[in-house]
Amino acid sequence: MDWQLIIKEYKGFLKLEKGLSPNSIEAYLSDIAKLKQFMDSELSDIGPEELDRENLGEFLVWISESGLSARSQARILSGVSVFYRYLMMEEMIKKDPTALLEGPRLGVKLPEVLTVNEIDRMLEHIDLSKPQGRRNKAMLETLYSCGLRVSELVALQISGIFRAEGFIRIIGKGDKERLVPISQRAFKEIDLYLPDRNALSIQAGNEDILFLNRRGKMLTRRMINTIVEDVARDAGIKKTVTPHTFRHSFATHLVEGGADLRAVQEMLGHESITTTEIYTHLDREYLREAIISFHPRSGKR
Repeated sequence: MDWQLIIKEYKGFLKLEKGLSPNSIEAYLSDIAKLKQFMDSELSDIGPEELDRENLGEFLVWISESGLSARSQARILSGVSVFYRYLMMEEMIKKDPTALLEGPRLGVKLPEVLTVNEIDRMLEHIDLSKPQGRRNKAMLETLYSCGLRVSELVALQISGIFRAEGFIRIIGKGDKERLVPISQRAFKEIDLYLPDRNALSIQAGNEDILFLNRRGKMLTRRMINTIVEDVARDAGIKKTVTPHTFRHSFATHLVEGGADLRAVQEMLGHESITTTEIYTHLDREYLREAIISFHPRSGKR
């Protein structure tokens, strides 16, 4: 079996059949690269079609000993499982060796969440006298108001803003479109930012991109992450805050307010309701803390 040819065809499958984004494809190929690295060092005399459950068990031990976290190990195993299901579908193998393979046990890791007060503090600490102040405030307000992924924020288009309807069009994972409600407060911040944006020398190909850097080009995800970290530090927020924290906070505050989980799933662009259900864990934790704090039997009053 020609390994390079298989990987080339598998990459085409991930792109064309599964409709994955370039970042997702890169992650899946990285998982297979780990498997190839293991085989080159431990099982150089056999091909991927010959691996059995015992060999893959040794692979799990190998990645565990490399110091990767249980969550990273589970993600790699998931990527390898997708690869072997592809080999089954293409009839390159007759049996999936990952079918009964058990990965590391994972606890439920609840994401960091900001309170509404903390989000307001961050927005208030943005220095509007600086050239990018209005842009940064509009970006953070949009992140929180719409629950966007950072990749969706950087690609947000002016033509995708439907002011009269109160929605924005988002191109999510796998180039799937969805309409997300946007608050009047976010509209206001965007309007205040637009004069600064339109005064830039906008580079070709970026004319429709809403949030731009000083050179008139689309922002990078790394730059937005740095902006969020800096604003959180200036506001005295001690939590670990990333752009994704705003997405978690958006979803958590909706669930706490009684929003239907299916509606939250649609707004977040989750393919599976299972992904959205983590916010019910957050909501239960919120309720538990409220009971401990305020119930007369808690002993804390």
